[in-house]
Amino acid sequence: MKKLLAMGLVVILSAMLACGCGESAKEAKVINVELTQEEYAFGVDKDQDDLLQKANDFITEIKANGKFDEICNKYFGDGEPTAVTSAALDSSKDQLVVATNASFEPFEYMIGDSYYGIDMEIAALLAEKLGKELVIQNMDFEAVCLSVGQHKSDIAMAGLTVKEDRKEYVNFSNSYYNAAQCLIVKSDNTEFDSCKDAASVEEILKKKDKSVKIGVQNGTTGQFYCEGDEEWGFEGFDVTTTGYKNGSLAVQDLLNGNIDYVIIDSAPAKCITDAINKMQ
Repeated sequence: MKKLLAMGLVVILSAMLACGCGESAKEAKVINVELTQEEYAFGVDKDQDDLLQKANDFITEIKANGKFDEICNKYFGDGEPTAVTSAALDSSKDQLVVATNASFEPFEYMIGDSYYGIDMEIAALLAEKLGKELVIQNMDFEAVCLSVGQHKSDIAMAGLTVKEDRKEYVNFSNSYYNAAQCLIVKSDNTEFDSCKDAASVEEILKKKDKSVKIGVQNGTTGQFYCEGDEEWGFEGFDVTTTGYKNGSLAVQDLLNGNIDYVIIDSAPAKCITDAINKMQ
C-alpha cells in the first residue's frame, strides 16, 4: 500500500493510541476469505437522468482506456496517489457536488485538507469531463444516500454497495468495482486459520452467542451480514453487533480487547491492519 495511504491511517491511529488506548494492543490480521460478493456503484440524484447517463458513459470510458486500472494501481500497486481538492459550495457556479464518507481507505480518505482515494480521483476526473467544479461533502456513511436523495448532493461516491433499499434515494450507476466483506481478528487468534471459504468461517460464527462482539461500520454490508438481511439472503449470527463510524475505530477497539472480531470491506481491512501493524 502506498506511503500516503499509510501516513493518513497512521496519523489517525496514533491519535487513538495517544489517548491511552494502546496498552493492550496486539497486531491484527485479515482472514483471507471473501464472506460476501457485492458491487460498488455511484448513487446519482434521481432527478438527474443526464448525469446518470454521463456517469455510466464515463465508467465505460475509464475502464476501456486503462485510466481506472491506473488509479487502482496508485492504491494497490506502486503508483503514487494524487491529492484531490474540493471547492467551496457556491450555488452561483456550475459544480458537481459529491457526497462521501472520507474514512474508507483506499476509496476515500483525507490527509490534512486534501482528499485521496480511488473514488476521489474518479470524482475529480468526472468533474473535469463534465466541465464542472468539484465540491466534496464529507459526512457519515449513513447520510451519503440521504444527502443525494434530498438534492443536497448530485452524486454519492463512497464505496457504495448496490442495495435495493438505497434505491429509494438514488439511481445507481453501472458497477465499477467488485467487493467483499472479510473478517479481522487479533494476530494470535488461530480459530479461523484453517478456513478456506465463507461456509467454514460461518460455521464457527454460528456457534457464538451474545457474549461475542463483532465490530462493523454503521450502515455497511458488514452490519447487514452480521445482523441478517432478507434482501441479501444473510441469516445473521446470534452475536452482539457493535457499530462504529469507520473501520479504523472498530479495529482499534478489537486490539483494545473491547470486541472479538471485525467484519468490514476487504480493501479497507487490509489498509487498516497494515497501518496498525506498522505501529506496533
